[in-house]
Amino acid sequence: MKLPTKTRALVIRKVRSKPVYHNAVVEEQSIPDVNPGELLVRMSAAAFNHREVRLTLATLWQRKGLYPAIVDGSTFGADGAGTVIASADPKDSLLGQRVFLTPARGWESDPIAPESMFGIVGGGPLPPIGTFSEYVVVERDQVILTPSHLSDVQAAAWPLGGLTAWRAVMINGCVEKGQNVLITGVGGGVALFALQLCVAAGANVYVTSGSKDKIDKAVALGARGGVNYKDKDWPKRLEDLLSKGDNPTLDVVIDSAGGPIVQQTSRMVKHGGRFVCYGMTVAPTISLTMREVMQNMKLLGSTMGSHKDMLDATRFLEQHRIVPIVSHVLHGLEHAEEGFELMEQGAQFGKIVVKIDTSGPPPKL
Repeated sequence: MKLPTKTRALVIRKVRSKPVYHNAVVEEQSIPDVNPGELLVRMSAAAFNHREVRLTLATLWQRKGLYPAIVDGSTFGADGAGTVIASADPKDSLLGQRVFLTPARGWESDPIAPESMFGIVGGGPLPPIGTFSEYVVVERDQVILTPSHLSDVQAAAWPLGGLTAWRAVMINGCVEKGQNVLITGVGGGVALFALQLCVAAGANVYVTSGSKDKIDKAVALGARGGVNYKDKDWPKRLEDLLSKGDNPTLDVVIDSAGGPIVQQTSRMVKHGGRFVCYGMTVAPTISLTMREVMQNMKLLGSTMGSHKDMLDATRFLEQHRIVPIVSHVLHGLEHAEEGFELMEQGAQFGKIVVKIDTSGPPPKL
């Protein structure tokens, strides 16, 4: 087949005006040569992350200049899936295979932290690619076969959020069958993946949200129950929920909010329990008091994960036939601005995905 030489991509164009609000525009770019060890992937779908959008103030991190090392003209997106259409090796076994791109570089297998400079795909210099593009040249060892039970839209929703949730739940949270787990802020991509992973592992999951509808949806996905964090007495309501089960204590708290979460829940957490924080959307600090110290509780920061974690998480997803929750599907890069607006509103339950190839019928979810 004749390979394309041009691609359309959604790129960042910096502005000098104050307050900063960088443009997101669709531009035509030349496709680089496919060198040995690289593949050309025809992208089918790409997904938004809260890396692109700030949760609390509904502010765009990258477009407002709040994310470090933003490169003018770089392509948005850390999550994407498509089909391999070219390789420097004409007999490459990946040719014609459906794959998704790994969302980061610099962390291969160390169980604790990255071995070298850590970089996330999309918008920055390391690596200098993004997924909101019709075609992407990517390192061969940085794609993973898409599980057969997922569509490309669903696969595009998986990598960054799934990896972050896996490390928070399985590596740092050490969640096991029969344990009680609290997941805060359900509705966002990472929290939903955390819910799905915990349910698949056989844990008893409780959630918080500012929306009754999102709590009901979480229960439909397997949560035991939930409370609205807008209610001042939500910790007491959670305590009442726990008291109805066989075990009235929490083993693990998986948190994205920060702030007073430890004090709000520590009376319910067992001695030696874990607080795993992967974000601080309520406040930029978490307080740990002597009460928690004396009870041998553990507070762990958790962010993204290694290449090995991504492989392990995908095997688990395939084994348990987990399907990422997709909230909205937008058709065409030209409609990506609608995705930013939806994220600003914060009403989504699951991931927002752009279907890049719109030549066929709308994707089936």
